[in-house]
Amino acid sequence: MKRSAWRYLWKSKDIRQKLIMSLVLLAIYRLATNIPVPGIDRQLVAQLTKTSGAAGGLINLLDMLSGGAVSNFSVLAMGVYPYITAQIILQLLIPIIPSLERKMQEDPREGRAWMEKWTMILTIPMAALSAIGQINIFNAILGQSVAAQFGFSGDVLIPTLATLLSMMAGTMFGVWLGELISEFGIRGQGLSLIIFAGIVSSLPRNLLALVTDPQYWWLIFIVVALLVVTIFAIIYVQEGRRHVPVMFPGRRVGSRMSMPVKSTVPLMVNMAGMIPIIFAQSLMTFPTILASFFVGSEKEWARNLATGTQKILGGEGVVYPILFFIMVVLFTFFYTDILFAQQNYGDNLKKQGAQIPGIARGGPTQRYLTKVQRRITLPGALFLGVVAALPFFLGLLLPPGLSTTQIFLVSSSGLLIVVGVVRDTFQIMESDLKLHGYDDRLIS
Repeated sequence: MKRSAWRYLWKSKDIRQKLIMSLVLLAIYRLATNIPVPGIDRQLVAQLTKTSGAAGGLINLLDMLSGGAVSNFSVLAMGVYPYITAQIILQLLIPIIPSLERKMQEDPREGRAWMEKWTMILTIPMAALSAIGQINIFNAILGQSVAAQFGFSGDVLIPTLATLLSMMAGTMFGVWLGELISEFGIRGQGLSLIIFAGIVSSLPRNLLALVTDPQYWWLIFIVVALLVVTIFAIIYVQEGRRHVPVMFPGRRVGSRMSMPVKSTVPLMVNMAGMIPIIFAQSLMTFPTILASFFVGSEKEWARNLATGTQKILGGEGVVYPILFFIMVVLFTFFYTDILFAQQNYGDNLKKQGAQIPGIARGGPTQRYLTKVQRRITLPGALFLGVVAALPFFLGLLLPPGLSTTQIFLVSSSGLLIVVGVVRDTFQIMESDLKLHGYDDRLIS
């Protein structure tokens, strides 16, 4: 009888301690999401999650990344978003600055340490800018200030600093908890699990709202069907690989030479993950938020431009989701190219003496693999675009009073994160079980 190694998950002392530590740290994070930021009107902030259009999309995205802390504007209202932004900025700078690119290629371990150090340093100013920007954006959306005293002059300077420092401290606390989870809990999954916990925490509330709705309770069956189909599609695409054949040279053992070894280079269909959706959402929302500052302008051309921008990018109709779809697809190719260039398969395979049949080593290999990667990225990019735009198109078909979040229980982007985190966590736990000797076995 074949038994799975998963039955030993709780029996291994080391793995059990990691699981307990991860759960305790996640519980601490969830408790911290209830600590309010001083000087913020939380009743006004609660209205933000009900905002529609592109601005509402940004609010829901921030709320998702913060683990639901935006809706009550806690000290973790920015979540770990500034840290993620800092990571993205540094990753974009690597191919632009030759010295950084050489550092990452010559010594990957030292390069990773450098990245972690400067990501943490860059997170501090990014958190400060994000805090100021978040409050200003909320003020622009609501048309009134969410902070009773906010400014950088006179008597409001001290309350303003208290508000900003509280939000910055909350972000750094969240990043610190994520690092602790990665180090003492489930390795490498700290920040992902924090975002995952925030998304999952909204599931019971959304499910209860749907079940107790006397008008739409029957939709629970459609919800289950949609969840099954969407989760299957996400797993199918995320697990998609193109295995490029490669030959590794034989090794000399004593006086004999072993035969060349056939292997493959696995190329992912979706290497970029969720990053293109975050990029596109931020870029598409920025013009609308900026236009909100000029709606009441004294100049007619400024008012017309602002009104036109809000009408086109306001999230109503079909223009916004179509543009959103296109932006996600473009950003998927852009970010995948950056990540793939950092892998530098051509030089790495050349150093190992490996060769793709019919392709010269070094530069030609890298160009060939880049061409293959771009080709297989197309279905992954289209899939991400569909996932990003699906809520907007469904919103046009749903009856009034029913949101796509109720249909999916979480947003489709959030579901993509949930499935990805669960898949990665299971793979890590399975490798840890095998490392501790708890492998699948046949028991007669």
